[in-house]
Amino acid sequence: MGMMDKLKGALGKHPDKSRQAARKGADTADKKTGGKHSEQIQTGSDKLDEELRRRGEGPRGQ
Repeated sequence: MGMMDKLKGALGKHPDKSRQAARKGADTADKKTGGKHSEQIQTGSDKLDEELRRRGEGPRGQ
């Protein structure tokens, strides 16, 4: 089992924790880069939300 398979499995089992971790990681990355890459960081966070919605886990924050 590859790393991506493990990550996909964790997303399905713990969607709330996945969202929290993504938000925290995005905030940290944004601070470390001084807001220089905010758009790309937000895009990554949005893609996680899209994947969770696609899997039927609801929108962010629910």
